[in-house]
Amino acid sequence: MANPVLRQMIEARDFVAAPGVYDLISALIADRMGFKALYVTGYGTVASCFGLPDAGLATYTQMIEQIGRIAELAKTPVIADADTGYGGLLNVRHTVRGYEKAGVSAIQIEDQEFPKKCGHTPNRRVVPLADMVRKVRVASDSRSSADFLIIARTDARTSLGLDEALRRGEAYGEAGADIVFIESPESEEELAMIASRIGKPLIANMVNGGRTPMLPAQRLAELGYAAAIFPVIGFLAAAHALRQAYADLKENGETTARAPMYSFAEFNELIGFKDVWEFERRYAETE
Repeated sequence: MANPVLRQMIEARDFVAAPGVYDLISALIADRMGFKALYVTGYGTVASCFGLPDAGLATYTQMIEQIGRIAELAKTPVIADADTGYGGLLNVRHTVRGYEKAGVSAIQIEDQEFPKKCGHTPNRRVVPLADMVRKVRVASDSRSSADFLIIARTDARTSLGLDEALRRGEAYGEAGADIVFIESPESEEELAMIASRIGKPLIANMVNGGRTPMLPAQRLAELGYAAAIFPVIGFLAAAHALRQAYADLKENGETTARAPMYSFAEFNELIGFKDVWEFERRYAETE
């Protein structure tokens, strides 16, 4: 079930900065670092599991399997991307119930047409406002606990302009969303305008190399945001490190100090071998 701590932090305006995680290794590392929440990124999860772009190609069943493993593993509250809810209203109800049962603390649903695309890529189209309002109502009504938060995202800014995005954000908040997410504002001034207009807690999306300027958590809190996700930080850092390490091996025929790495001992501890060895010491058969 949902961790009530996330709702308490949002209501208390205790700013939440959530790093993106996309597999069990990234979740293990981030979970130990004292963040207030973790964000399971759809982009990173689809890339990691299937080697495919975030373009509506992964199904609910494929995503919930990985998201559920991360939520079960993490002690930190988990926010999870659910794309468009994976279909119509009945699909949204099924998705909300599945994510809540899996232990997620907040679900993010967006108003793009299917197949959806990453929010910082071009050619995104949104459904009619009334259709998304119904989805938000269904999502809100389908949860079993108020501790399970509904994040309603609009992608209207890029294709229809900021005024339409603001109109949608207000409507989604009125329909029952706990947190409003206006994707891809293009300046700090737009971020501030959003915060001045929307009466619900807000979440900002800080994508390295994306359409929105990168602002530190402190500045976003000053503007009035309740939370920010940093979805790409993990897999971009991991991809860079992997390329550096593999290039080092290819060039030198061995690993050198040019490619810094986790030590094998540290990784054994991270992944849980300490418990395995303790178990073996305690229960190993003796002659």
